[in-house]
Amino acid sequence: MRRIILSLLLFSFFVSPTFSQKKSDVFKTLDTELENARVALKAPGFAIAIVQKDQIVYAKGFGYKDLENQIPVTENTLFAIGSTSKAFTSAVLGVLRNEEKIGFDERPGKYIPELRFAEPWMNEQIIVKDLMAHRTGLPRHDFAWFMFPSNSKEELIKRIAHHEPFTGLRQRWYYNNWMFFLQGEIGARLNGKSWEENVQEFFFDKLGMTRSNFTISDLEKDADKSFGYSVDLEGETTRMDYYDIAAMGPAGAINSSVTEMSNWLITWINGGKFKGEEIIPIGYVKEAMSSHMVVSDGSPTKEHPDAHFSNYGYGWFLSSYRGHYRAEHGGNIDGFSASASFFPTDSLGIMVLTNQNGSSLPGVVRNMVADRMLNLEPSDWLGEAVKRLEEAKEAQAKAKSQTDSTKITNTRPSHNLIEYIGSYNHPGYGTMEVELKNDTLFVQTGLLGGFLEHKHYDVFDMILIYQGKPNRENPFKFQFVSNLTGDISGLQAAFEPALDPIEFKRTPKEVAISVEELKKYEGAYLLMGVQEVKIYVKEDKLFVFVPGQTEYEQIPVGNHEFSFKALDGFKLKFEEKDGEIIAVSFIQPNGTFRGERKNKSQE
Repeated sequence: MRRIILSLLLFSFFVSPTFSQKKSDVFKTLDTELENARVALKAPGFAIAIVQKDQIVYAKGFGYKDLENQIPVTENTLFAIGSTSKAFTSAVLGVLRNEEKIGFDERPGKYIPELRFAEPWMNEQIIVKDLMAHRTGLPRHDFAWFMFPSNSKEELIKRIAHHEPFTGLRQRWYYNNWMFFLQGEIGARLNGKSWEENVQEFFFDKLGMTRSNFTISDLEKDADKSFGYSVDLEGETTRMDYYDIAAMGPAGAINSSVTEMSNWLITWINGGKFKGEEIIPIGYVKEAMSSHMVVSDGSPTKEHPDAHFSNYGYGWFLSSYRGHYRAEHGGNIDGFSASASFFPTDSLGIMVLTNQNGSSLPGVVRNMVADRMLNLEPSDWLGEAVKRLEEAKEAQAKAKSQTDSTKITNTRPSHNLIEYIGSYNHPGYGTMEVELKNDTLFVQTGLLGGFLEHKHYDVFDMILIYQGKPNRENPFKFQFVSNLTGDISGLQAAFEPALDPIEFKRTPKEVAISVEELKKYEGAYLLMGVQEVKIYVKEDKLFVFVPGQTEYEQIPVGNHEFSFKALDGFKLKFEEKDGEIIAVSFIQPNGTFRGERKNKSQE
C-alpha cells in the first residue's frame, strides 16, 4: 500500500499545473479572447493548436483564409510557415549523425568540397555546429537570395564565397538563412536525397503530415489553403503574391497546418518520440534545445521581470518564460507569420499560424495561451501590442511630415542619365540591370524591380516595387562610382546593414551591331606614330590585339565607342570622316592615346 501511495505522490508532483485544470475552465473564454486579438491586430485570419503531452487539446481557426470571399480559416488550413522550417532542417542532420554519417565538429567543406567562405580562417575553423547556431561571423546577406533568387544550389554555394563577415567566429550571434541552406545541402549530399525528400521521409511520413509540402505549386493545389495578406498601419489589407523561395528552401519553404505541426511539437515534447516510435534521436533533442549561443543579454524588463535570457540552440530560440523553459521559433515570409513553441518541462506546445505579413499576432497569442495553460496571472500582451502599433503609426506620420535632413540641395548627377545604364554585378548577389525610360532610371534584379530618385550628387534612392507597390518608406541608397577615365564603373548598394555598402561592378549596356558594321573598324592603327595595333572581327565580336599582350574583346556601347570587356576603365573611340573610320583613341586611366588608321598599302 505504501508503494502505491508513494507512486501516486510522485505522479502528482511531476504533473504540470496545466493538467490539474479542467479543460472546460481552461478554454471557457479562450475563443472570445483569441478573436478579440485577431480583430485588434487587424489580422485577416489565423489558426492555433495546443498540445499537452501526446495529444491535441485545442485546435481552431479564426477569421478568413480568403478575405475577399469570406472563407473561414480552419484548423487544417495550410499556411506558409517560413523559418519555422529551420528546426526540421537541423533535425535531418541530427538523424544522420545518429547514423554516423556526419560529425557536427567537422568542417562543412568536408561534405561540400567546393564550398568556400570569403576568408581563409572561415574555411579552416567554421564547423557544422556553427551553421546550426548562427555563429559563423556572417551577417544575413538576405537580399542576395531574396532579390536574386535561384533554383541552382551550385550557384548559391558559389555566392557564399563572396559574402563578407562582420565579426569573428563565435563572437556574436547573427541570424543567417544561408547557413541553413548549407545544412539542407549537406544532408542531401550525405543521404543521396534532396532536402525535401529527407524531411518527407524522416518526419512528414512518420508524423502523419500528409498535406504538408515544400512548394508554392503544391500549396496552390490544396483546397484548404490560405492566401497571404499585408496590413498597413492604417489597417488597409492587401492580398500578397506567394513568394517562391527557390533553392533556399531549407531556410523556410515548408507549408503546413497547425494540426499537422502539432505532431512535430508532440515529438519534441516527448523526447523525439511519436506514438512510441523514435523519430528524432533523444541525444539530438536534448542538444538542440540546449544553449549554444547567446542571442542577446535577455535582461528582465520592468514590465516583465519574469521573462528573461535569450539564447539559441539548433533551430530553436531558448528563453525563460515566467519561470518556464521555452523553445520557440518564429517564421515570416511574404503574407504569412508563424510561431512554434514548446515548454519541455511542462509538456505543453503551442502552434500559431497567420496569413498576416510581419505580424505580431503569433507571439501575442502564444503568450496569452501560455499564461492560461501554465496557470499564470495573465499579462496584458494584447494591450502592449496594440500600444506598439499606435506608436509605430505616430512615428510613421511624423517621419512623413519631416523633410530629409541628409539631402544636399541644388546638386545634380555627374553624368547624363543614359550613361548610368548597364549591367551591375556582384558575385555574391547577382546582376542588376539599369535602364532609362522616360527620363527615369529603372532597376531590375533577378526577381524584383524598382526605380531611382535622385537624392544628391551620384546618390539615388532605389524605390523597390514590392508586391506591386513602391516602397517609399524604406528606400535603398545607391551611390554610383566613376573610374579614372570618368566613366560610371559601378554602384554601391546598402543591402547589408552590418557591412559597408555592397559594390556592384558595371558592364556597359551592349548595343546591337551587325558584323558588317563591325568590319568598318577593322585594320591596323599606329598609336602615337610608333606602336601598331590590330583591330579585327572574330566570331562576330570586335577584338584588339597589342603585340606582346593578349587580345581584348570589345563591347559596343554606341556612337563609335567600345568598352574593353575584361578591363575596367578602358575603352575605344573611333573617328569617322566622310563615311570612313580614320583613327581610334585608346581611353584609359593613365591617359588617352590616339592612333591613325593605316591604309591598305601601308599594312
